[in-house]
Amino acid sequence: MSNMPDFDFDDIRPYTDKEVKSKIAVMLKDPVFDEVLAHVFKFRPVVEMVKLQLRMIRNTKQLQGTFVYDLLGTVINKSSGGLSCSGIENLDKKKPYLFISNHRDIVLDAALLNFLIFEKGMNTTLIAIGNNLLLYNWIEHAVKLNRAFIIKRNLPPRELMEASTKVSHFIRKSIVGDNLSVWIAQREGRTKDGNDKTQVSVLKMLNMSNNKGITEGYKELNIVPVSISYEIEPCGLAKIKELIKKEHYGQKKTSKDDLKSMSMGMFNPKGRIRFSFGKPIEVDFDDANSKSKEQQNKIAQEIAEKIDHQIYSNYKLWPNNYIAYDMLMQEHRFKSKYTHSEAKKFEIMVEQAMVNIDYPITDIQERFLRLYANPVINKLKTNKI
Repeated sequence: MSNMPDFDFDDIRPYTDKEVKSKIAVMLKDPVFDEVLAHVFKFRPVVEMVKLQLRMIRNTKQLQGTFVYDLLGTVINKSSGGLSCSGIENLDKKKPYLFISNHRDIVLDAALLNFLIFEKGMNTTLIAIGNNLLLYNWIEHAVKLNRAFIIKRNLPPRELMEASTKVSHFIRKSIVGDNLSVWIAQREGRTKDGNDKTQVSVLKMLNMSNNKGITEGYKELNIVPVSISYEIEPCGLAKIKELIKKEHYGQKKTSKDDLKSMSMGMFNPKGRIRFSFGKPIEVDFDDANSKSKEQQNKIAQEIAEKIDHQIYSNYKLWPNNYIAYDMLMQEHRFKSKYTHSEAKKFEIMVEQAMVNIDYPITDIQERFLRLYANPVINKLKTNKI
């Protein structure tokens, strides 16, 4: 690690244990954060008790093991049909990994991953989060207290290059130097149409800090794909609206939309949730031409495909996914995978979507079905059904 350039990570790194007490104090004085607590916990005496509990916290581990763990437990109990996972038993608890997952929910993808990791006695991961989500001071404090580091978006090209290089070095230093796992989404922004795909640019960014051979550089990151499967798509209708606005009206989502999605993702029903941890990606490439940009791009592309293959094949398909596929394709290929009443329930969801997404566009039903059917289509490609 000695030949790593010196970066000042202060503008992107999570808070250290030494900063926890003072940053919680700042957050607790924030009137907007007080409103959020009131919204979540409803009764003033409970809010004051929660504030007292937060005041007593001294380090990140304590914060995540008490307050955050309890809050996520409540979210799981109240808004889901249960959280399960597979594949985590194949991981080495002492080893740091770079977890790359599909991205369906702004807050919960990483939060639930850490909830599961914490339960298995592993050290929680550092979390990559876009600065577009830091809409209020309290959000920045909350995420940095929870081991999030910041990815700066929407910068001019040169600054973006510098910011990406810094993030790349921060991730490599965390894994290789500090023995800490990291979570990053496979793409910028959530999948809006159910078709999860790793952005090659994410892998190119990871390679920016590599000063070894290309194989060794990717290998030392210990990339593990994670498949996240929600029975009910988080913010499903909002995602379809977002896509229609963008495609047909050229409207971009606003920061208010993000805030709404964060809240809806936490508290709306999600059905059952499954996290499937894959196997570390096998990285074994011919390094002969690895100095050429073309070769580096080709290798990044191949790793992206390996990640996708694992995410697709480990995806847990729920009855809704099979029903959507059969409705979309107008066949009964998977009718053994769901009951008549499950199909009826899903058809009602489709009807509700048609009523709630009030745009003069003819393909709303198809969009809604694709959101649920695409995981089936992708899994079929991997021959895992």
